[in-house]
Amino acid sequence: MSQIVDDVEPEAETGEHPDDADQRRLGERLQRLRTERKWSLTELAEESGVSRAMINRVERGVSSPTATILGRLSGAFGLTISQLLDEALDHEVPRGADPDEARGVQRGVTADSWTDPDTGYRRRPVSSAAFPADVTEVRLPAGREVAYPASAYAFLRHCIWVVDGVLEVVVGGEPTRLSVGDRIELGEPADVVYRNPGDEAVRYVVVVVRGQ
Repeated sequence: MSQIVDDVEPEAETGEHPDDADQRRLGERLQRLRTERKWSLTELAEESGVSRAMINRVERGVSSPTATILGRLSGAFGLTISQLLDEALDHEVPRGADPDEARGVQRGVTADSWTDPDTGYRRRPVSSAAFPADVTEVRLPAGREVAYPASAYAFLRHCIWVVDGVLEVVVGGEPTRLSVGDRIELGEPADVVYRNPGDEAVRYVVVVVRGQ
């Protein structure tokens, strides 16, 4: 069984926060997914390697999971991180005569994003959850890193493409440095660390598809 993870929440669990509504929706979705599978908190903890206490806090909407915990939870449910975060699997954009209201268009100013409370790592979906591949834009602040366990990728294949800055990708302990325009396609499941060794934020795109 994987090591149980229970990150320390960087903010107190009392008081209002701008992202309270998003935290609550994520908690409700997590609880629904667990209920649909008829899993107890203990069973989800065993499947994901995340402690019962942390799962309970996330479900109640009083704690925001880190990127690492999010990866463990999505892997336990057999979902991509985008699918776990995006509750609306059917996105309908109204049809209209105005070109600015064209069907299928997601305006950048209205796009949702999720930020890791621990590192400031921010992910913004480019594709909807109904699209056959997850396309996600990620911004990682200078000097920060985010780790995902192999279990988060066991059923996935993905490609990483750097848009701005420098990104170091550590796969199974082996580092690879990527600059603007570089890309890498990951192979067999392994622990992955995304690291920004530079002095400025790095921006990259992750394209994820289900493995065959």
